[in-house]
Amino acid sequence: MAFSGYIGMLTPTDLQMVQRVFDQLCKERRLAQRDREQREDLAAELIRTFRQGATNEVDLWQRISKLRRAQTGVTQAAGTAGGC
Repeated sequence: MAFSGYIGMLTPTDLQMVQRVFDQLCKERRLAQRDREQREDLAAELIRTFRQGATNEVDLWQRISKLRRAQTGVTQAAGTAGGC
């Protein structure tokens, strides 16, 4: 379980909700069990976002998805800027 280090910091209900969002995002991002570092980074990102106020499943998923799109857009923009 990616969130074993957070047991006690979240209620069991919150932990289950964050786990569901994590599982959904791993499936969307095609993160396999062997992608341990990426999965741990995602888990930490979910906990951070939860603690910043995204305390329901939809809001948490949307904020993480929006953050990823923003990060990907920055990476793509940086990659194309040098080719001008």
